Amino acid sequence: MTTPRERWLGLVLAGLALAGLGISLYLTATKLSGTLPICGPLGGCETVDASEWSAIMGIPTAAFGILYSTAVGLLGLAWWRAGDRRALLAAYALGLAGLLVEAFLVYLQLFVIKAVCVWCAAYGATVVLGWLVVLVALRRSRA
Repeated sequence: MTTPRERWLGLVLAGLALAGLGISLYLTATKLSGTLPICGPLGGCETVDASEWSAIMGIPTAAFGILYSTAVGLLGLAWWRAGDRRALLAAYALGLAGLLVEAFLVYLQLFVIKAVCVWCAAYGATVVLGWLVVLVALRRSRA
């Protein structure tokens, strides 16, 4: 069993998930309201938002990020609070799935849509960084 001091990475994971949740909520809200996300001088968000890949069966793609980020955040908090390694293992498995989805979405942006959304890239960073945090936590929590 680990001590609460050793479980601080659970809060880091929850923080990354909270950032991802905020991004997902923003992108979902803009899609549902029919407005374009503010992209700044880099552009690309409008093109990605207008693509056929911005919704799956009528559900904004970013809405799936809400579910993912919520689940990862809760798992991070569970690890921080109770130190149950199963929460880390679940976050690891979910993170692997998230990495695969992110890799596919990056492929779509670069090679199919031919535009990159900075919001999407920032969300992807929360997925990758969150998974790396889980890897570090798993290594540190070995008995």
